[in-house]
Amino acid sequence: MANTGDINVGSVIRFNGELCRIEEYQHRTPGNLRAFYQARMRNLKSGKIVENRFRSGEEVEVVRVDYKMMQFIYPEGDFIVCMDNETFEQVYIPGIMLGESLKFLKEGMEVKVSFEGDEPILAEPPVFVELVITYAEPGVKGDTATNTLKPATLETGAVVNVPLFVNEGEKIKIDTRTNSYVERVK
Repeated sequence: MANTGDINVGSVIRFNGELCRIEEYQHRTPGNLRAFYQARMRNLKSGKIVENRFRSGEEVEVVRVDYKMMQFIYPEGDFIVCMDNETFEQVYIPGIMLGESLKFLKEGMEVKVSFEGDEPILAEPPVFVELVITYAEPGVKGDTATNTLKPATLETGAVVNVPLFVNEGEKIKIDTRTNSYVERVK
């Protein structure tokens, strides 16, 4: 058993019988009161946010999580199918684990999957993906003076706001954490 001083942001713990990942973790020492840890956690099964105060030194069950880089093959219903690059075993992962960034996945991309035993509990797409724009309104000369954005459709079907100077057929870099345009790729 670990105590509250051993965990930090990104740790996976068992809280009230459910697996939770720590998203925010602060140590607080108010005036005349005892110190405590304020934790904001995401339930890995339901996706709900839970907040809790832990006493300083309180015992917490940290769950051992194994990470594997797997190749995204194709979506199937509410799941995505990923392949282990070493054993070529296919694993079905609920699409809800990827959230909004699921729309940026293209066949062959690497996905970081976390397992507790043999069960997938967490999936993370690549932080940056490079995709081609399939449709965007044409840019006009002189459109680079302002920070105005226009919608552009990507090869995966996702729609992202891009600057006015970006045109159809260009490859752009997208940040999957914020679902936003980063830069053009040459």
